[in-house]
Formats: sequence, structure tokens, C-alpha cells
Amino acid sequence: MVEYGAILIYLGLALVVAATLLAVNAVLGPPPRPSRDKIMPYESGIPPLMSARRRVHVRYHVIAMIFLVFDLEIAFIYPWAVVYRELGWLGFWEMMVFLGILVIGLLYAWKRGALRWE
Repeated sequence: MVEYGAILIYLGLALVVAATLLAVNAVLGPPPRPSRDKIMPYESGIPPLMSARRRVHVRYHVIAMIFLVFDLEIAFIYPWAVVYRELGWLGFWEMMVFLGILVIGLLYAWKRGALRWE
């Protein structure tokens, strides 16, 4: 438990600093003055045309998940490429199996029409 002492001290110090800054802001900061313009949703400088609570088609989420899978793939390929020579052929074929599984998943999603945006 001694090893965790530094972490607990750091966490306590961070909480004290955060609470102190919030208290100073509440005492010395300007009073809140909400207006219609300040509480309005903002995106790219364009006023919203419809409700932010509208339903989004599931295809949007499927494409986002496919993007995340291939984005995280890079997080695995980069360290593998750094130690590629030390891993030898076994490491090479393990990565090829990993990439093969991802390609099969991509082909499946493509065949099912998950990548079509209508």
C-alpha cells in the first residue's frame, strides 16, 4: 500500500486545487447572466434548424463503430511494426490473422450495405 501513497497524495492535492479554484470563481467571478443566445445550441456558427433530440438512423452509429474498429487497428499495428523484427514469423502471421479477421468483418459490412449512405 505504500506504493499508492504518492498517488493518493496527488489525487488529494488535485481535489483541493479544483475545489479552491471553483470556490474562488464563485466568489470573485461575474454573476451568471443567461440569455437566449448564450443557452442556444451552437455548431459551426449556423443556427440550429431542428431539434437536437431528433432520432438518428442506426446506420450512422454502425459507420461510426466501423470507423472506431479500424481506427483502433492502428493502435495495434504501430507497436507491432516497432518490434516486428523481434517477433519473427510467428508475430507476422499473428498480425496477418488479425488483419484477416478485420477484412472479413469489413467485407461482411460492405456486403450487407452498412457502408451505403442514403
